[in-house]
Amino acid sequence: MLKIINDLKEFAMRGNVVDLAVGFTVGAAFTTIARSLVDDMIMPVVGLIVGEVEFKDLFWLLKAGPNQPPPYTTLADAQAAGAVTINYGVFINNVLAFVIVTLVMFFLIRLANRIERELEEGFGTAEDTIPTHKKCPFCLSTIPRKATRCPQCTSDLQPIEETETSA
Repeated sequence: MLKIINDLKEFAMRGNVVDLAVGFTVGAAFTTIARSLVDDMIMPVVGLIVGEVEFKDLFWLLKAGPNQPPPYTTLADAQAAGAVTINYGVFINNVLAFVIVTLVMFFLIRLANRIERELEEGFGTAEDTIPTHKKCPFCLSTIPRKATRCPQCTSDLQPIEETETSA
């Protein structure tokens, strides 16, 4: 039993699992914000433009409820009456929230990848900036930077100083 607990502890402490947990938590919080953006900010404006429609109250009545006969003006009235409905307005809200979350996550990941790429390119070591090859001044062949004799034309070459960085 102790071995299982130790294995579970080792698994939980791996970097990927911790990263996944943090990502899941941030994603859940972000989804709540996106849901509020869709429900409280975007859909009221869209509903007003379309013709004073509350998308959450768009539904198809499949079967009237036993508690109250139709018509039902809102989804909440239909649900309180026990009616069977297809709630396509709620589905539209959920699709829009998904699209917003997906787009924002795409742009955040794209930005993070761009920053990571720029950091990798911008913070090379001093050895990365020193060329590894040079041109032979006689035959113009590409040869190792520290070569003192060209392997193609066998010309003697001046040794490169360690501070010299030209190719």
